[in-house]
Amino acid sequence: MPGTSVLIDGPLRPEVCEQGSGKSSEIVGRWRGERPAPFRRGRCTIGTMRLHVKIIRLLLALALMLIAPTPLAVAQNGPDVAETTPNAAQSPEPEPEPEPEPAPERDSPRSTMFTFLEAMHRFNEAPMYSRARSAAMTDAVACLSDPGGVGGADFSDAVMLLGVLNRIGEVQPHTLPNRRDVARRGIDSFTYFPQELRSHKPLRVAAPDGVIEFERGDDGEWRFSPETVEGVSSFYRAADHLPIAFGVHERKLSLSIRLRQLVPPALRRDAAFGVEYWQWIGLLFLILLSVTLDFTIRAVLSGVAARKIRRRNEEPNPASIKRTVRPFGLFASALLFLGTIQLLGLPDGALLVVLPAIRLFLMLAGVWAGFRVTDLVAEVFAKKASRTKTKFDDLLVPLLRRAVKIFIFIFGLIYIANSLQIEILPLLTGLGIGGLAFAFAARDTIENFFGSVAVLIDRPFEVGDWVKINDVEGIIETLGFRSTRVRTFQNSLVTMPNAILVRATVDNFGRRQYRRTWQDLGIAYDTPPDRVEAFCEGIRELIRNHPHTRKDFYIVNFTEFKDDHLNIVVCVFFIVPDWVAEMNERQRLFLDIMRLADQLGVEFAFPTQTLYMRREQWPPGEHDPAKLPGPDGQSVALDKGRQAAADVIAEAPWRGETPDARPRPKRPMKSGGKDPTKAGESDT
Repeated sequence: MPGTSVLIDGPLRPEVCEQGSGKSSEIVGRWRGERPAPFRRGRCTIGTMRLHVKIIRLLLALALMLIAPTPLAVAQNGPDVAETTPNAAQSPEPEPEPEPEPAPERDSPRSTMFTFLEAMHRFNEAPMYSRARSAAMTDAVACLSDPGGVGGADFSDAVMLLGVLNRIGEVQPHTLPNRRDVARRGIDSFTYFPQELRSHKPLRVAAPDGVIEFERGDDGEWRFSPETVEGVSSFYRAADHLPIAFGVHERKLSLSIRLRQLVPPALRRDAAFGVEYWQWIGLLFLILLSVTLDFTIRAVLSGVAARKIRRRNEEPNPASIKRTVRPFGLFASALLFLGTIQLLGLPDGALLVVLPAIRLFLMLAGVWAGFRVTDLVAEVFAKKASRTKTKFDDLLVPLLRRAVKIFIFIFGLIYIANSLQIEILPLLTGLGIGGLAFAFAARDTIENFFGSVAVLIDRPFEVGDWVKINDVEGIIETLGFRSTRVRTFQNSLVTMPNAILVRATVDNFGRRQYRRTWQDLGIAYDTPPDRVEAFCEGIRELIRNHPHTRKDFYIVNFTEFKDDHLNIVVCVFFIVPDWVAEMNERQRLFLDIMRLADQLGVEFAFPTQTLYMRREQWPPGEHDPAKLPGPDGQSVALDKGRQAAADVIAEAPWRGETPDARPRPKRPMKSGGKDPTKAGESDT
C-alpha cells in the first residue's frame, strides 16, 4: 500500500550528504590513458622454428613425467601399506572466503539512514509516474529488511517509517555510527530509537513499544531491521497525532495516509484484529463496489452476446449465456478489489489474510474466464471446420481446445502458488529427485499422448469415419490426448487408449473411394429365359442411370440354379461420402429393382416346396417343346428390359443428380471390408 513519508525541507546540507551517503572507495587504474601496443608482424626464420619445436618437446616431456605413476604411489602386495610422499598426504587447506564488500550506500547505519532520506526526498521532488520516481522508490525500499510478510517490505512501510523519523526530529549524523565506528566497535546491530534523548521522549510516551533498529545482513549491508519494518505500522498509528518536528507531512507521499487524515479521529481507533473502524467501512464499500461491477459486466456481456446471436437468426439461450459470462464478472470484480485494497492502508496482519485470499480468487476467476474464452474461440473454429471439405480440422480443433485449457490451468497453478508464496523451484527439484518414479507412474499417460500425436501426424482416420480397430468397429466420435472414442453400431461408446492405436491395425472404411454392394437376387424357377435376360438388362440400365453409381464397372448376371430359385448376382459400386448416404442410395436402387420386376412380371422366390401329384399315362404323352428363340430373340429381350427400366425411372425425382461425395485422393481399388448389416458386402 502506498505510504506517506516526511521529506526534508529543501535540499540536504552538504555536510549531511557527505557524511550520510558515505564515501565510495576510489578505484583509479594506472592504466587510464594508456593504449595497447600495436601488434607487429615479424618474419619466422628457420632458427626460430627450431627453437619452438624444442620448447614443445620439453613441455610434452614434463607433462608425461607428471602423468606417469611413480613407484611410491603404487600399492604393494602384502601387509605393507602403500608408500606415498610426505607432500601427498598433506592437502592444502581451503582459503576462507573474503567477506562481501557492502555497497557504499548501505555500509553503515549512518549511510543507510541518509540514503533512505535522500531517496524519499527524490521521490517527493520527481514528477508523477516518472522513472526517477520509480528509481527513488526502489532505493528507499532497498534500505528495509524483509519482515517475512505478504510481499515483503513495500513503499508504504518506507512512508510510515519516514513519518516516524520526522516526528522524532532532524537526523543528526553524529548520532549514527559510520563504517569506521562499526569496524572499531565490532557491532552487527544498532538501535536508533529509543534512546535517552530529549527528542525521543514524546514518542517513547506515545509508542512505548516502538523501535527503530539497524541490522547488518549476510551481504554486509546495513538495513532497517525486520522487527522495525514489521512494527512500523503500529508505531506510526500511535504517533501520527504528534506534530511534525522536521520535514514535510507524509501525506504528500501516500494516498492511503492522505485518505486516513480525512477520516474523523473517532473512526481511526482499532476495532478488531488491528483494523480501524474506517478501514472496516472501506472494506464493506469495496465489496459492494465489486459486486456492483460484477453484475454490470455480466449484464453488458449478456446483452452483447444476445444481439450477436439474434443477428445470425438464432434464438439465444439465457442459461448458456449466463454460464458463459459469469467468470468475466468475477474476474473484473476481483481485479477491482485487489487494485483498491491498498488505499485502505491495512496493517500487515490483515493483509496477510486478505491479499492471498483475493489473489487466489482472482486467479481462479481468471482460469475460469480463460476456459470460457477458449470454448468460444473453439466453437467459432469448429463451425468453420464443419464447412470445409476435409475432416482433419474437425479432429484438430478439439485437441487444440484441450491443449490450450491445459496450458491455462498450468499457468494458473503457477500464479496461484506465487500469490500464496509457495516456492516453485523446490517443487521442481523434488520432481527431479523423484523423476524416475514419476516417469514410471506417468508412462501410460505419456504413451497415450504420443499416440495422439502419431494419429495427428499419420491421420489414419478422421472424425466421422467408419473404422475397425482390432475387434472394435464403429464411427469415430472424438480424439483426445489420452483416448479415442468410437460409437459402435449397437450405439455403445468404446473408449480406446491412444497407445493402442500406435500398434493396432486400423481398417478405415470411411476412406473408401467407392462403396461396394454385393446382392444375390432370387427369382422364381418358372421365369422364362427371355424374361430373365430382360430383367438383368433392366437392372444394368438402372445402374447406368443412377446418379451415385460407378458406371465403368458393375456386374449383373444370372449365375446359379439354387434349390429354390434362380440366382442373379448384382455387384455395384456407390460414390457416396459416408455410410448413411450409402444406405440411402442402396435403398433407392433396390426399390427401382422391385418396380422393374413388377413391370416385367418377374416374381422373387422364397424358400418353398411344391408337391405335384399327377396320374401316370402309358404310353406317355407327346412332349411339346418350347419355341426356340429366333435370330432377334435376345435383342428383343434386351430391348424389353431397357424399356421397362426406362419406364421405371422416367418420373424419378433424382434424375439429373450428380454424385456429391467429398473428393478423396485416388487410391487403387481394394477388396475387403464388410457392411455392418450384410455379411456378404465389402468395399473397394
